[in-house]
Amino acid sequence: MRRLGLQEDARSLRRRLSRARPPALLIGGINLVRALGLAGIPVIVAAPRRSEATASRWCVGFCRLPPLKRGESAAETLAVAGERLREAFGERIPLYYGNDDALELLQQFRAVLEPRFRCVLNDAAVAEALLDKDRFQDFAERKALPIPRRFQWESLAGENCRVIVKPKRKTDWDHALVHRRLFGRAGKARIYPSGHDVLADPLARQLSSRLAFQEYIPGEDSDLWSFHGFADEDGRLLEWFTGRKIRTYPALTGESSYIRMQADEELEALGIDLVRRIPLKGPFKIDFKRDGASGRLYVLEVNARYTLWHYLGAVNGVNLPGVAYDYMVRALRPPSHARAAEKYRWVSMGLDYRAYREAARHGRLSAAGWIASLAQAPRVYQVFAWRDPAPLLHYWYLRYRGLPTRLLVRLRNRWLSTAS
Repeated sequence: MRRLGLQEDARSLRRRLSRARPPALLIGGINLVRALGLAGIPVIVAAPRRSEATASRWCVGFCRLPPLKRGESAAETLAVAGERLREAFGERIPLYYGNDDALELLQQFRAVLEPRFRCVLNDAAVAEALLDKDRFQDFAERKALPIPRRFQWESLAGENCRVIVKPKRKTDWDHALVHRRLFGRAGKARIYPSGHDVLADPLARQLSSRLAFQEYIPGEDSDLWSFHGFADEDGRLLEWFTGRKIRTYPALTGESSYIRMQADEELEALGIDLVRRIPLKGPFKIDFKRDGASGRLYVLEVNARYTLWHYLGAVNGVNLPGVAYDYMVRALRPPSHARAAEKYRWVSMGLDYRAYREAARHGRLSAAGWIASLAQAPRVYQVFAWRDPAPLLHYWYLRYRGLPTRLLVRLRNRWLSTAS
C-alpha cells in the first residue's frame, strides 16, 4: 500500500476494487476497520503513521495524515485525497471518524471536506455542544435531558455528596494536562468524596478553569449502559443497539476493557426519544448510568462518531458502519429494525488484566472469578482476530522490536560489572 494522495495511487485502487463497492476513508483504529470489513467495505486508513489498522486484511490503502492538531494541514491532505478518490471512482466516498479530534476537524473544515466526502453531520450548534462538557450541560438542561447536577467552583464548599471531575473539552483528552497530572494518566475523570475535598486539592484548584464538576451517580461499572445508532439528515433513526460495560480500567472512570451487548427496553425507549429531541444525525453513542440505588437512568455524554462498540455490534448482527455506508452511498435504508444478538463480547486483554488487578487489590474479584467471567461467552478482541492475524503481528513487532538489543545491553552490563 503506497501513500494515497497522488493521482496514480487512486487509479490503482480503482483498478483493484469493484465500482459497486467503493472504499471508505477512515480516521480510526482496528475495531472500525474490522466492522467495515465485515460489511464487505474496503478501507483506506488515514493516520500519521502505520498501525495495527493498516496491517488489517481489509485495509486497501494508507493516507499519511499530518497530526490532527495541525488542523489546516490535516484538512488539506484529506481534501486532496478526497478529490483524487472522487475522480477515480466517479463519486464521493464515505468518510468515517473514530475519535473526537477527527470529528472536531471535520466540523471545523466542513465546508472544505463535505463536497469531497460522504458523511452525515450534526448541525453546528449540536456538534459544538457535544464536544464541550459545559456547553453540553447547558444544552442538556434546555432540552430537559436526564443529566447529573452541575456544580460551579464557587458552590463546591457546600456540596457534601460525591463529586466527579472531568476535563471540559473532549478533544485531545489523553494528552491534556488534566489527564497527565490530575488523573495520573489513568481514566477520564476523578471522583472526590465531597466538594470540600475538591477545593482542598491544590491540583484541582490550579486546573479548575479546565474542569467540569458534577454530582457523582452511584453504581458499578456494570451500571454503565449505552445506546448506539445512526440517523439520517432529518434525524430519523435508521438502526440501533444497546450495550453494557462489564469492566473498565480504572474502575468507574476509565476506558472500556470488557463490554457486552444487552437489550433493555427502558434504555431503548429513552434513547430513541433523545435522538428525536436533540436531534442527532449520523453516528452516535449516548452514554448512560443507572443509579445503583434508585435505578434511574442518567445521560453522561453523547459521542457523535463511530466507536469500538461498532465492531461488537457487527459480530452480533447489527453493523452500524455498514448501515451508514448503504445509506450514504446507495441511499438504502434497513427494511426493519434488527435486534442485536448477545452472543459475543469484546475485550481488551491488556486493559482488562489491569482492571482485574485493581479489583483484586480491593478484594472485589479473584483470579478464578476473572477467568470465569471471560469464559462466559465467546469473545472478540482489541487486536487479535483469527480471520485477521496481521494486526497482532504488527503490534508485537512494534512492542518488542527493541527487545533483543535491550537484553544484550543488560547482559553486557551484568557480565562487565565489577563485584561489590
